[in-house]
Amino acid sequence: MHGTIESASNLDALRERALSLPLEQFDPGDPELFRTDTFWPYFDRLRREDPVHYCKDSMFGPYWSVTRYNDIMEIETNHAVFSSASSLGGITIRDIDPDLRRESFISMDPPRHAAQRKTVAPMFTPTHLDNLALNIRKRSAECLDNLPRGEVFDWVDRVSIELTTQMLAVLFDFPWEDRRKLTRWSDIATTIPGPDGLVATEDERQAELTECAGYFARLWKERIEQPPKSDLLSMMAHGAATRDMDAKNFLGNLVLLIVGGNDTTRNTMSGSLLALSQHPEQYRKLRENRALLDSFVPEVIRWQTPLAHMRRTALADFEFRGKQIKKGDKVVMWYVSGNRDEEAIEKPYDFIIDRARPRTHLSFGFGIHRCVGLRLAELQLKIIWEEILERFDHIDVVGEPKRVYSSFVKGLETLPVKISA
Repeated sequence: MHGTIESASNLDALRERALSLPLEQFDPGDPELFRTDTFWPYFDRLRREDPVHYCKDSMFGPYWSVTRYNDIMEIETNHAVFSSASSLGGITIRDIDPDLRRESFISMDPPRHAAQRKTVAPMFTPTHLDNLALNIRKRSAECLDNLPRGEVFDWVDRVSIELTTQMLAVLFDFPWEDRRKLTRWSDIATTIPGPDGLVATEDERQAELTECAGYFARLWKERIEQPPKSDLLSMMAHGAATRDMDAKNFLGNLVLLIVGGNDTTRNTMSGSLLALSQHPEQYRKLRENRALLDSFVPEVIRWQTPLAHMRRTALADFEFRGKQIKKGDKVVMWYVSGNRDEEAIEKPYDFIIDRARPRTHLSFGFGIHRCVGLRLAELQLKIIWEEILERFDHIDVVGEPKRVYSSFVKGLETLPVKISA
């Protein structure tokens, strides 16, 4: 069933179910809702009727859902009660087997978090981004100039994956001919094993992640023996807080940087074209006034919300909005819901590329765990659209996208498009 887009009548029936289902039966983390793009009415109801909601039973076990913008920010900044630690399960709704848990700086609490994050932060300073911008523009131009005209092709594979994978290879100074391995490892890191998944079993998933660790361990050894350079791997190999990481922490940080640099930008690149195709008046507005790119980019990132949630674990019993959260409970902050919260964002279901405050969104998180590469993500998206508008009057989406089976990564697997000959 996965990979087929349901008929309109079936989608209507699925939405109707969200309105009639008793709240105690709600499981908004069901990946199938995201694959069919039918989760919206569930979150609309939760924000209205039960903004801090407990799901007793799901494929991921019991969990709390926090669905309003301001509530999410409150949980996100309360590190004394709500932990990101991988030892407690980490940052996603899916619990990882304790033997397979790998620390990364996003799955650490203060004060350890800051030291490891600081090691890679120089990659994303304004000066370094200015240097990267030249590289991004050159590669974007080459990629777009090689696209076919007058025939249908997959935008996700030819543009979104290719450009984000090239960028990752540059950031890691990764062997260019093997760069698509980075895409594969990113997908493997977040996939849900199953008969329709990228891998059938968790053992297969772990085997590929072990391959990833082995490949990077060889590169790491090279970096240690070389003078410090300006790539992420060299920064970690020579950084005081990261050079003595154990194998699990090493792989944890690699996966974080690969997924952070790949999934998020890839999905906004794909989502931006889909959003403009669904809102032709906004597409026209952008073509007529390219200065709107500065507000278009954050609006797309809000609209797409490339990672649907982050998760915390309660360190103590805590009453929140009248609900009793118990020590050890899983608390899921639904960014995708906060980004459609009418109380925080005006007309949140409208895609408005000249929105007055477009950076009012949760897509990059909030507080100390806010995405370290957010400026790079915005820069990549802006440059690719500058180059698109330079070349093409219009790019037509000619079929339904295939969406990712995941309630964590909110993305498109395929998007069929056509550029006029």
